Amino acid sequence: MPDKILATPRSFGKTDTTPIKLLEDAGYEVVLNPVGRILTEEEMIEYIADVSGIIVGVDPLSSSVMASANKLKAISKYGVGTDNIDLDEAKRLGIPVSITKGANANAVADFAFTLMCACARKVTEIDAKCHNKDWGKVTTADIYGKKLGILGLGAVGKGLAKRAGGFEMEILAYDVYWDDDFAKERGIKYAEPEKIYKECDFISVHMPLTKETQNWIGDKEFQLMKPTAILINTARGGIIDEDSLAKALHEKTIYAAGIDTFSNEPPANEQLYKLPNLIMGSHCAASTQGAVSAMGMMAAENLLQSLRKE
Repeated sequence: MPDKILATPRSFGKTDTTPIKLLEDAGYEVVLNPVGRILTEEEMIEYIADVSGIIVGVDPLSSSVMASANKLKAISKYGVGTDNIDLDEAKRLGIPVSITKGANANAVADFAFTLMCACARKVTEIDAKCHNKDWGKVTTADIYGKKLGILGLGAVGKGLAKRAGGFEMEILAYDVYWDDDFAKERGIKYAEPEKIYKECDFISVHMPLTKETQNWIGDKEFQLMKPTAILINTARGGIIDEDSLAKALHEKTIYAAGIDTFSNEPPANEQLYKLPNLIMGSHCAASTQGAVSAMGMMAAENLLQSLRKE
């Protein structure tokens, strides 16, 4: 019997089977997501028990899950966010963890900018009215020349900055690891988060989810924002306090939000589904044909490299 590899991301190998073939040609049996959604911790414990390697999306890889994975030798993250993986436990067990850095950066930057435009111009609201034969005019917000705040100037944040440059937006940005050369080249000004909240017309989140960024944006931060502000999150659920978000949108503390990632998916807060000024995404910012193919190949190659080293 060949060793098994579990691949939990639903898009893995869906439009391009090359990554699956790569793993099979290396002598492994590939087990694809058996439930068609994000696996629960209990399901992960069941399905990971006899696998040598795993390609994981946002499914939980906790210490409890790893404790049941007696054969696990390598973890390959399908993406870059590792908040769903207990990295300390993986290190303790000597299990290497790899990421697909850069594979989906352009796709996510595209989607972030798309959400900015869709929220500002109320695209979903206008579309819904037109489908009901309501041709009434809807007044919306401007984008060109406005001020954009980017929280996290990594690969995706930089991609968004490049796209915003075409709209001649003034850009403020915050990052713990500041790339001064890129900022100077693009005319980007460094700003602390509080300044971004107070001054920017658009605020886009591109930070990792850590203990420091958990519920980073809450009631206090929303009160600092302009009533015309538009908030975008294509990074990680949990960075924005969703109860505070629902309150801010309901009370029109801010103009609108475009959110592709939630702390629970689907989110538990029922009020979010009723907000006309919220555009919701199903964690699909990275789901383009090109990005999925690139992530799939990189994830498979990373896993094989780790397994071979082991």
